[in-house]
Amino acid sequence: MSTTGTTGTTGMTGTTGATGREAACPGAGARYGQEAADRLLRAATRSGAHLIAEAALLVQGWAVLADPIAGAVYSTPAAAAADGVHAAAAPQEHPYCVQRPAAGGVLVLAPGPTVPSEHASHIATTTAALLEVRGQRAAELRGEQMRLHTTLVRLLLAGHLTAVADTLGGSGHTHVTVYRLTGADVPTAHQVLWRAVRPSLAPHAEACTLLGRLDGELVVAELHHGGDDGRILRLVSRVSERHHLLAGMAGPLPLAEMSTAHSDAAAARHSATSDRRIVPADAVGASRLAPLLPTAPYARWAGAVLHPLSTAQQHLLLVWLRSGSKPRAAAALGLSAGTVRARIRELSRLFRADLEDATVRAHLLLALRAPASAPADDSESGSESGRGQARLESLPAGLLDTEAVRAWAHGLVGGLEPHLRIALTCWLRHHARTAPAAAELHVHRTTLANWLTQCAEHLAQNLADATVRAEIHLALKATRTGPDDPAALPRRGGRTYRRL
Repeated sequence: MSTTGTTGTTGMTGTTGATGREAACPGAGARYGQEAADRLLRAATRSGAHLIAEAALLVQGWAVLADPIAGAVYSTPAAAAADGVHAAAAPQEHPYCVQRPAAGGVLVLAPGPTVPSEHASHIATTTAALLEVRGQRAAELRGEQMRLHTTLVRLLLAGHLTAVADTLGGSGHTHVTVYRLTGADVPTAHQVLWRAVRPSLAPHAEACTLLGRLDGELVVAELHHGGDDGRILRLVSRVSERHHLLAGMAGPLPLAEMSTAHSDAAAARHSATSDRRIVPADAVGASRLAPLLPTAPYARWAGAVLHPLSTAQQHLLLVWLRSGSKPRAAAALGLSAGTVRARIRELSRLFRADLEDATVRAHLLLALRAPASAPADDSESGSESGRGQARLESLPAGLLDTEAVRAWAHGLVGGLEPHLRIALTCWLRHHARTAPAAAELHVHRTTLANWLTQCAEHLAQNLADATVRAEIHLALKATRTGPDDPAALPRRGGRTYRRL
């Protein structure tokens, strides 16, 4: 029997002809099934994308492999990706689709109207099985590939850019964006993110994503040519939400500054919360106060303060002040806590100022976040070179004592009740340590914790963020009308307080 009349020019010859024969020949279905399986097997030996494309061809419709994190992994045609993801999420709304679990995702086929349901089911089952085989093979190689990725991340952090470029085939990537994720479910998240990203070290690619496990955290380094399409950010965000991770992001930065991006990402991660699981480093450094300061005096003062510091010393101070503690800064910088303490003591001697003072820290962070540290005049910098302590413990006239700054400060902390204001001031002076602040206030730690919760709700600020705390400290100083002394805390007998 000739099939010439039923063959088309769209590449679906085998499918259309087999369907026409089945009604007349009981063995046609079996022959069609074998032919379809052979075509799918040949496609599977090439790639997952070819396998999905062949499945779509055989069902005369569309096919999508949907991942709960990555969305559409493969889609034929590309325009069907959104429909496939929606069908996988809400199968009851797409009863015409055939779905099978496959390779950690869902295979969705939408057969054409002339394709029998048993044929579509057979194609779906065979395709899902082949996807599972490909997934098992990939899993066998995954351990070795993950170790290679971790090694490449370590080489980047050590500055061996040439060795990494050679491994990547001389792809010429110039910039990097770094994500650092922590949490109890990091190992599982690593596997999920690996499947979603499907990282490749193919040479001359527009972007290359490296995923490594370093010291119990997951590090994602996206290498690119100065910008990215946001895909990795979306995947990291979904994984963080699903596995309850906290993440910091830094970049894009030049590839040579990989270690800087790495430490900035860790500093940003300390500001992440369950409501905001991924925080970019520039958001941590953002300031509502700095734009209100007069630009020229602010830049001159910042330049004079930072003049004796090297770039590495400025970066250490910035990470320390952003993360809020020396152990966290040490973890972010990849140094020991003792080394960080020693270097900060050295900087304290250089400034001739007490860097443990809350006001000095706030002023120093303000200097480090200056929009442009313009060089001061030689005469001015020379006259101030011996007054490092004065420059940090008190600001030049005209910086904070302006109408704009006073309005900002009153808008931020002006409505606090007296007991909350005193408690918050004391807590900030103790660098957000509840126990010593409660002891000075002569209240229980639980009482102080409750007050701080009320402060956070009233201010609508994240008090866990060290940079936020620094600005609140400056706002409290700018609006102070009394001593804000713990001795002035309203009381009514014993260790209780009286609301005014």
